[in-house]
Amino acid sequence: MASVLPLEPPQRLSRALAAQQGASAAAAADWLRELPALLERWLREWELEAVRVVTPGGRSSVVVLVRQADGTPAALKLPAPDGAPAQVRTAREYAALTAWHGLGAVKVLRAAPEEGVLLLERLRCEVSLRSLAEAKATLEAVSVVRRLWVPPAAGHVLETVAEHTAQEAAQMRSSVPPDAEPLVAAALEARAAMLSDPADGEQVLLHGDFRQGAVLASSGSGERARWLTVGPDPLVGEPAYDLARLVRDRLHDLMASSGAPAATRRRVNKLADSLDVPRERVRNWTLYRAVESACRQYAAGNATDAEILLEFAAWL
Repeated sequence: MASVLPLEPPQRLSRALAAQQGASAAAAADWLRELPALLERWLREWELEAVRVVTPGGRSSVVVLVRQADGTPAALKLPAPDGAPAQVRTAREYAALTAWHGLGAVKVLRAAPEEGVLLLERLRCEVSLRSLAEAKATLEAVSVVRRLWVPPAAGHVLETVAEHTAQEAAQMRSSVPPDAEPLVAAALEARAAMLSDPADGEQVLLHGDFRQGAVLASSGSGERARWLTVGPDPLVGEPAYDLARLVRDRLHDLMASSGAPAATRRRVNKLADSLDVPRERVRNWTLYRAVESACRQYAAGNATDAEILLEFAAWL
């Protein structure tokens, strides 16, 4: 039943992989070269018929819409190496998705995490929360993310926020954008403060990259929730870390509006209060994650994006 279609990786993914350096760049090039054969293999082994590649797609994987042998629609996900081998990233994603059991997240239909491949239920990939008005999108995002914060499984293989950000912090110190030393210092201090004085309560399973674009409309009905998250980069830590990426959603729209600094601070407070998370912890993690992203963009040669992120961070 397998059907192979011409596979041209989405440009967004190709650009992201091209920006990698050193050993990561070599691994990304090897993966891209082997991608057509990889797709053909899993279409054949799982008896799938390819429909189309999802575009523009994400920056860390190729998703191909497929039909199973019984005609049921599905999505075949082939994660790319992104600082870690595809198999490691897939194993982490699989661990999170299976822990959520489809509650607030896409379901896994089949998996070969040791091979770096997942077969997921088909969602409406063209309809994310970004298609809604901001107030409605925020309300729905809050409803989804609170379902994800469950205790991690015993013996989990996921990094903690402390472990993950330790690697980032080291890279930040070597990739400081021009005139950004005070902001980088403030971001690192915010991280240190959060880790030295942990939040009350248990450490929970986090999405890791939760934002409006990672929440898609369900294609089903009945008991399935209307909105489900995809593409976790899961960690174990405090909920405030997960909200930090959501605060800066629709950043370009925010920057074009009047009173953007005050609006940003209101976002922090609204999200924190709606989920009963301390405001200061959301603010500190938002500051840290924005500056870390700016340093990463600067290191990749994206100076304009780095400047935007630093301006956002300064509002906090």
